[in-house]
Amino acid sequence: MPSKIDGKKVGFVGAGAMAEALARGFVDKKVIESTDIWCCDPSKSRMDVFTEFGANAVKDGPEIAQNVDIIFISVKPQYVGVVIKEMKPHLTGKHIMVSIAAGIPLSVMKDAAGEDKKIIRVMPNTPCLVGEVASAMCLGGRATEEDSKIIKTLFSAVGFCCVVDEKLLSAVTGLSGSGPAYVFVMIEAMADGGVKAGLPRDIAQQLAAQTVFGSAKMVLQTGKHPGQLKDMVTSPAGTTIAGVHELEKVGVRAAFMNAVTVAANKADSLASI
Repeated sequence: MPSKIDGKKVGFVGAGAMAEALARGFVDKKVIESTDIWCCDPSKSRMDVFTEFGANAVKDGPEIAQNVDIIFISVKPQYVGVVIKEMKPHLTGKHIMVSIAAGIPLSVMKDAAGEDKKIIRVMPNTPCLVGEVASAMCLGGRATEEDSKIIKTLFSAVGFCCVVDEKLLSAVTGLSGSGPAYVFVMIEAMADGGVKAGLPRDIAQQLAAQTVFGSAKMVLQTGKHPGQLKDMVTSPAGTTIAGVHELEKVGVRAAFMNAVTVAANKADSLASI
């Protein structure tokens, strides 16, 4: 990856944990220089975190808009429209605004910024904090395919990013947005099973987490269907197929499918409020 994305500067309105993870990822993967990153936040301690790795801290969103090309809106959802309106006098058609706030549609950004602005909405997830985000984005306003490539390059520095229609972002929320919680429940339950079978808690948790990590890596690196990889582990009349049978008896597949669809429906209902 290039050390800079066309020499562009990036700003974060809101310097919370997710913003920090993104900024550090951009710098660590040499997508952008730390001196080309700007931030503002009500908390001085949060801005200090950014300045410690070489970024610039300023007092507010308008000052961010005056210094950068790409603006990440990384505040709580209820403040998205507010901070964009504060920046509006300083926004131009060249700025790319990227919201990572959950549940806020492109229309809110467009209403606050104006019809002629480039706006992009991204749904990341918490593994961004360890450089393994699963994210999806959609374009709005005057955002172009070239803008999409720039933002995708940035998010690819901290994991995976794809482009979808906005109508699919609720499904993304139900799957990858909420998905880490489902996986944490699964890891906890597997570890509990290990403890029940006699393993010490710390070893059981490490084995469970590493098993999930390694299995996911096999899916991503081999490109094989998960069912095919499952069949590679299940020998006739063996221990694994006995365990899989127990999962099937209690409807684990349906439970995961239902969790995704219920969360997606909830995201839809929240977006319409």
